[in-house]
Amino acid sequence: MGNLKCGVIGCGYWGPKLARNIHELPDVDLAWVSDLRQDRLDHLKSLYPETRTTMDYRDILESDVDGVIVATPVNSHRRLALEALQAGKHVLVEKPLAADVGEAEDIVEEGIKQSRKVMVGHTFEYNPAVQAVRDIIASGALGEIYYINGTRVNLGLFHPDINVVWDLAPHDVSILRYVLGLDPDEASARGGVYVQKEKRIHDVAYLSFFFPNGVLADVRVSWLDPCKIRSYTVVGSKKMLVYDDVEPKDKVLLFDKGVDLPPHSDTVEEFEISYRNGEPESYAFTWEEPLKAECSHFVECIRNDEEPRSNGEVGLRVVKVLAAAQRSLLNGGTRERVLW
Repeated sequence: MGNLKCGVIGCGYWGPKLARNIHELPDVDLAWVSDLRQDRLDHLKSLYPETRTTMDYRDILESDVDGVIVATPVNSHRRLALEALQAGKHVLVEKPLAADVGEAEDIVEEGIKQSRKVMVGHTFEYNPAVQAVRDIIASGALGEIYYINGTRVNLGLFHPDINVVWDLAPHDVSILRYVLGLDPDEASARGGVYVQKEKRIHDVAYLSFFFPNGVLADVRVSWLDPCKIRSYTVVGSKKMLVYDDVEPKDKVLLFDKGVDLPPHSDTVEEFEISYRNGEPESYAFTWEEPLKAECSHFVECIRNDEEPRSNGEVGLRVVKVLAAAQRSLLNGGTRERVLW
């Protein structure tokens, strides 16, 4: 095969990062980029002179590119993904896959119909630190998993069309599904609207996910926080773990901490909880830029006719969990079943 050709639709915040990684892959051509703003196209043209630019995404669909990457607002994902698939292109759609369950199902079904790859940009599934957390949990080193607590907050980026749950929580739902190997049965959410009050767009939310094995996962997401925090705490019966994506060096720490109950006690005096307070231990792994790994995986799935790790079905499942959380957010925080 010659060089595989890719085109990027959407060059706002995330599109240029995808374009860079596609351009840097060996035996891959960044053939086209499209955006509605000429200044963004001019900037990318200055970086990649050999890449063709257009304000009409249909130029990409009518070209000989093999794969199309959709990095546009979520409300356009269904339309663009379907058009790309119907044009015979493999598609990588940024998270979330679509704005609702029905739209996500349409994309998955069209991918099957056209025999084309559908992949979703769940970047953290390609993050070596998250893969390390998955490996540690699977090894049994933490024992029985009790609960997980996550925080994903920063100042911005505010969106005019989707709330913070649909913007940030796709990362957390995909991470939780990936490291636990399970889908949650139920979700609940409560949040606040502070900046875009007229549009009623939530900018902070507290989410809970309830898994069939008894694991409880709580996640806080916010666009309105003074500090950038991307961290997870996983508490098990044997050990505990902290994953800090912002930490430059020790991203995954294992803690030999916990509590042990006596096997039996007949009196109050005999009942004594023992505590373990071991020193933290850094977990070693080889680092690779997650977005580079994601783009490389997309290309290899096309070349080798393999199913993507974060395929359309995975993206659909994440959207179903988000939909349950959204129902809860609007229903006062009630626990909502995920409609599988």
